[in-house]
Amino acid sequence: MNLGLVLERLRRRDSMTSGDEQPVPGALPTAANVGARYGASVVLRGIDIHVLPGEIVTILGANGAGKTTFLGSIMGLVTMTGGRVFLEERDISRLTPEARVNCGVALCPEGRRIFAKMTVEENLRLGAGLAHQQDFAESCDRVFDLFPVLHELRHRHAGFLSGGEQQQLAVARALMSKPRLLLLDEPSLGLAPVIVSVIFELISRLRDEGTTILLVEQNVRAALEVADRGYVLNTGRLEISGTAEDLRHSAAIEEAYLGLAVEL
Repeated sequence: MNLGLVLERLRRRDSMTSGDEQPVPGALPTAANVGARYGASVVLRGIDIHVLPGEIVTILGANGAGKTTFLGSIMGLVTMTGGRVFLEERDISRLTPEARVNCGVALCPEGRRIFAKMTVEENLRLGAGLAHQQDFAESCDRVFDLFPVLHELRHRHAGFLSGGEQQQLAVARALMSKPRLLLLDEPSLGLAPVIVSVIFELISRLRDEGTTILLVEQNVRAALEVADRGYVLNTGRLEISGTAEDLRHSAAIEEAYLGLAVEL
């Protein structure tokens, strides 16, 4: 089956040497030979992924493929068993999550995880952190421009927002730290189709305004519509990578790796 000229099969093994653990010049980020486990279960095996400035790169795969674990490895929330993570040429593998935020990495987690008993504005202030309190008003202006509904609801408790409004708040909160790299984990999960369209329009706008994005998403078609490139994970291994255009026209993505009967 023709997967396109740019598609390549990437089969990595735990035996990869440390000599492979080098950054891709200028990439935000480079994950080099990353491995991770939960207890006795190996979740990631020798993952190599990079995202260039200004790109949207999507990570696809069935449930349990290791996508969320990989984002956690980039963010410092998951203990790696091997490999390194670089931001440009800087090795951030041993930095705490807080230090990675200060380096310009932010995560919008799966399930939103907003603070329901706090107002929209209080959630945004937490997202800004200590480093960005002085320019909090300026940052709010930016996210309110992106998400006008949040300006209208800024004094409302987040628990009273709709699912779509909560997802916009989760993305806005991540943006308050002014990240160079935004990690998005399943931003369309549980949302109505019309709201999904709004979320992906916003993702495209963020890229156009200069934010580099690493996107984990089960909505394959929507992810490949906005992405520049993509990777497919299968039980913790990288199996296929390519341009979004090539992946979009590849039946192998649907049939062999995602197990989804979705028309791409």
